[in-house]
Amino acid sequence: MRLPAGGRIDRDRPLHFTFDGRAYTGYAGDTLASALLAAGVSIFGRSFKYHRPRGLLAAGAEEPNALVEIDRGPGRREPNQRATMVPLEAGLVARSQNRWPSLRLDVGALAGLAAPLLPAGFYYKTFLGPRRDSWHRLWEPLIRRMAGLGRAPDAPDPDRYGNRFAHCETLVVGGGPAGIVAALTAAESGGRVILCDEQEELGGSLLATPEVMIDGQPCWESLAAAVAELRANPQVRVLTRTTAFHYGLQNFVALAQVLDRADGLRERLWQVRAGRVLLATGAIERPIPSQATTGRG
Repeated sequence: MRLPAGGRIDRDRPLHFTFDGRAYTGYAGDTLASALLAAGVSIFGRSFKYHRPRGLLAAGAEEPNALVEIDRGPGRREPNQRATMVPLEAGLVARSQNRWPSLRLDVGALAGLAAPLLPAGFYYKTFLGPRRDSWHRLWEPLIRRMAGLGRAPDAPDPDRYGNRFAHCETLVVGGGPAGIVAALTAAESGGRVILCDEQEELGGSLLATPEVMIDGQPCWESLAAAVAELRANPQVRVLTRTTAFHYGLQNFVALAQVLDRADGLRERLWQVRAGRVLLATGAIERPIPSQATTGRG
């Protein structure tokens, strides 16, 4: 399913990885999801309750189905990572979750045969007896084992996590076209600017619309020039793979940046106090099918 040309990948840099023990090849610029989709993989997970097969629904952090486990060695096993948000890297080891014995053939799918007898919340009423402690000792562990919650790591984490405080006149959350223009405009005033985006590459919706023209120039060329201008400005700090997860009083914003550096620094917490905050996170409409696939088993 790989297109012969185009896209944001580097076809001169193949990357080998495994998914559920099977070897695949992608390219630099792929996410785990795009590399698997290009290789013909259509099932990424199983539903929570009836273990029905689930494929990709979205391309970013809003993806509800493709939750995988990433294994980078002892103490570095991360469950419930969205395949659409995992940049492909050489030697990546990924596994599907919530299935047994395999993703294609899951015994848990037999629960679908009893779907009319298993209404929402039935387990909270049905499995409370006959003994008062039967729920905690027997049924809850069994139901959790069947559910798609992943496995928590059981070894000490060998990596380090950083913390940094920062101040700026303008914090722009979102590196799409609106966020880039806002950061450039704010930088022209001479104040300090921080631009953060959860993706590895700035551009937002422009990355999926190469046919768009901006002032008579292909949008990807215009985007590259704008990003280069931002990075060249000493007053601008660009943070990719960075999620704003808390917006507090007096424009205090907490950011989580994924680094995965060779020296063992995996993530950094930024605590930013900004003069003003501009939210340029775009809008993602949730289609009706996603409500059906995520709201029910």
